[in-house]
Amino acid sequence: MNASTVLGVLVVALAGLSMGSGAWTLKAIRKLQVEHWLFIGMLIGLVVVPWAVVLVYYPDPAAAYATVPRWALIRSNIFACGWGVANVLCFLCFVRIGVALTGGILGGLGLSLGVMVPMIFKASGLFARSPDLNSPAGYWVLFGVAVMLGAVVLASFAGFGRDKVLKQLQKTSGGFLGGLIMVVIAGILSTGPNFAFAYSQGPIVAAMKAQRAGDVPATFAVWAVGMLGGALVNVGYAMYLMTRNKSWKGLAVNWKETIIPAIGGVQFCLAITLLGHGSLMLGALGASVGWGIYQAMQILGNQGVGFISGEWRGVVGTPRNQMYTAIVILIAASSILAIGNSFV
Repeated sequence: MNASTVLGVLVVALAGLSMGSGAWTLKAIRKLQVEHWLFIGMLIGLVVVPWAVVLVYYPDPAAAYATVPRWALIRSNIFACGWGVANVLCFLCFVRIGVALTGGILGGLGLSLGVMVPMIFKASGLFARSPDLNSPAGYWVLFGVAVMLGAVVLASFAGFGRDKVLKQLQKTSGGFLGGLIMVVIAGILSTGPNFAFAYSQGPIVAAMKAQRAGDVPATFAVWAVGMLGGALVNVGYAMYLMTRNKSWKGLAVNWKETIIPAIGGVQFCLAITLLGHGSLMLGALGASVGWGIYQAMQILGNQGVGFISGEWRGVVGTPRNQMYTAIVILIAASSILAIGNSFV
């Protein structure tokens, strides 16, 4: 395994840990509501920060974007909108079928599709040279995905067991079948950020580098324009919730606390930027391997926040052992994906 692969693995792993641990900002708010957190975090993370970087580094970003094929921009925003819809459906599924089942199905589908699709339908730029699934690298990737799915299932069982021990089984409402259908759709659409970057970064990065930009600013440029659709859906949904709940005034009354979701937005932007940059460092297979490792580390980040915040306090025995085992398996699966990447 060469130095570039190792560094790429570390970067996407850091991206996943950053994204997963971002849940601390939601737990940290006391007076703001979820809709306030979503509104500020997504506005900062998907619009303010990436566009600020673009405007600082590029003398004429509009001219650079004008050279990008229009379909590439449209395609990335279609994927981004799908991801935004997935977020909305995820909230609804929490209520209909519970958090543990939602997380398990959504994570499993998002992981599998996000890893395998770019190997079947070749992405843009560097990723267009990715090997097929029917290749030595492909076999290792499939093996890594299978192992990772086992960890996702085990983590879901651990979540059920934890809630049972703590007697916090969530009351669900609405039809179970409807919720199941929604979470399957959400799982498919949750791959939006990976596909938005993988299938559009080639022409956008080339256009930005023509203006003598470095790799990292070019990655910001992809997210800035490519995730506008996701920003529209997420921020729009938050605005709808604030209007429905008549909670707009909460932003003004609790303005000091808005710094927490703002930090979360910066952390979110940092995570997706590291994901994109690390995936490119991994080479032709980066869109697949990078996403898989990112997803695994995101789960670890989420669980880390859960342990630190006391979600597992008082839980011993099988559920805790299942979660520990799932964590070990996720790390092993990430290593398998990294080995697969070395075959390219």
